[in-house]
Amino acid sequence: MTKPVIHTRIKKVLDSGILDTDDILATEEPLEIKLIFGPTHNRRQQNITVTMRTPGNDEDLAAGFLFSEGIISSYDAISQVKASESRDGSVMTVSLKENVIPRLSSNNRNFAATASCGVCGKSDLADIHTGVSVANGNAHISSATVLQLPQTLRMQQSLFESTGGIHAAALFDQQGKLLILQEDIGRHNAVDKIIGAALRQGLFPLEQQLLLLSGRAGFELIQKAAMAGITIIAAVGAPSSMAVQMAAAWNITLIGFLREGKFNIYSGAQRVVLSS
Repeated sequence: MTKPVIHTRIKKVLDSGILDTDDILATEEPLEIKLIFGPTHNRRQQNITVTMRTPGNDEDLAAGFLFSEGIISSYDAISQVKASESRDGSVMTVSLKENVIPRLSSNNRNFAATASCGVCGKSDLADIHTGVSVANGNAHISSATVLQLPQTLRMQQSLFESTGGIHAAALFDQQGKLLILQEDIGRHNAVDKIIGAALRQGLFPLEQQLLLLSGRAGFELIQKAAMAGITIIAAVGAPSSMAVQMAAAWNITLIGFLREGKFNIYSGAQRVVLSS
């Protein structure tokens, strides 16, 4: 398997001159996700997406993507996940159980995703929404616990420390205990890896957990979290207007600008208990 980082030689420009030195880069490579489904006598194969990602936890990425896009509804739908290599890159082939019918749109669209985009390539505006239900979770978290999360994340975010070019997503319980951490060059990939790992580990439902994002909170990240039933999302960076709009519509607590001992609550403030 390709390593998540690579070393390269660079010229570093300093006040004192130019220095030849080593640098570490986050690996970005394509991963194709394929789906096999149908009865034994009539199995079908369909190419689902090609995403640019950082190698590692590809099985979780494939499962999480299929779930967060509404193609499967549980990890039990999967009978096998097989990794292989093609001439052009890595392939994860997900085989579904015979009795499972994947939710594919009528035009059999393919998803095309870059490292920066989780909804690129969708062919219709209706395809952006993947059947999210309004959250009913009664989770609560104290403001003091929320303020501690970025430091916990940073202490565990090894790839970011070495490259500076990696996004992280982390799943915490209400007491601030780190449950899962995933890193990827793509924000949406990191969240899909979280969802896939939680599915594989049998942690669903996730109504009592908090998702922390190391960067900004875009709509596609809110949607993926909502598909997993997560009711509290915190981001170190800014939320987009559509992220705020849909978080409010889906009854999700959305926190942004979580840094330097403060944060903003954009929706669902009832789940944040202010510490005295």
